[in-house]
Amino acid sequence: MQHRTLGSQGLTVSAIGYGSMGLTMAYGPGDEQEGIAAVRRAHDLGVTFFDTAELYNWGTGSNEALVGDAVRDFRDDVVLATKFGFEQTEQGLGLNSRPDNIRKVADNSLRNLGTDRLDVLYQHRVDPDVPIEEVAGTVKELIEAGKVKYFGLSEAGPETIRRAHAVQPVSVLQTEYSLFERDVEQLFPVLDELGIGFVAYSPLGRGFITGTAKPAAEYDATDMRHFDPRWEPGNFEKNVEAVGRLGDLAAAKGATVAQLALAWLLTRGEHIVPIPGTRSVKRIEENTGAADVTLTEADLATIAEILPHGGFGARYAEGHVPTWI
Repeated sequence: MQHRTLGSQGLTVSAIGYGSMGLTMAYGPGDEQEGIAAVRRAHDLGVTFFDTAELYNWGTGSNEALVGDAVRDFRDDVVLATKFGFEQTEQGLGLNSRPDNIRKVADNSLRNLGTDRLDVLYQHRVDPDVPIEEVAGTVKELIEAGKVKYFGLSEAGPETIRRAHAVQPVSVLQTEYSLFERDVEQLFPVLDELGIGFVAYSPLGRGFITGTAKPAAEYDATDMRHFDPRWEPGNFEKNVEAVGRLGDLAAAKGATVAQLALAWLLTRGEHIVPIPGTRSVKRIEENTGAADVTLTEADLATIAEILPHGGFGARYAEGHVPTWI
């Protein structure tokens, strides 16, 4: 497995990472032992970057504890990333990036993961009620205390990134990015200027680009694809057609459509690392194989012809898209 450096502070990870959200939330019921097996198989195949979050503990089990258990025997060989910034209230899910909450979440995450340091600590979403300078300053204190190694942001815009970076260097920004979702490319000049790496979540379009998508109604009610705009009638058929054309190109190269999509992301810059998530050992083996797929200029031109601007349908239902500031 190839490795890539994210940011200017020394964070080095495998070219393909692993996103654990789907082990316990958003994609219907899961199996704990199946999830542990998937994480361990990823490590066997060279994956060294594992992503979780406090938020993911609020699904069907403690995501952090599951990941921590899975990597226990090789903890020092991998990079563990987690996130703070949400809270559960009587009114529902809210934001909370106050310094006291950041410290509390960091300690909880250390305990859940069974580790003495968090390799990457992200602010999960920008909190408009807490100045980003306070957030960055609190993470800086945690870094100085040895509890955290690198600072990350998720779904942040250029102004927030610059202000945070001025207090504590940001190693990595995480945002959705795939053949289906391209909006984040507008932030790449800022990342390049400041020397910040990029982690692409949902790099397979929440599973659509695996070629196994079903109409929205056929997913479990707890599965986010049940109400994802890309699965809605009209968008769904167009996306299926596009994935079929991508599949033809992939097959001609002896690859799968998922491998083609991940390989495309790796061509977008040396500072980019996708973190596909899956509960399947078979899918782990497929995803990691993408690091060995080489795309020619002709391949990239064909992909651009099939999906010049991304997939059909918004990334979230109306009113739920993060605002980049």
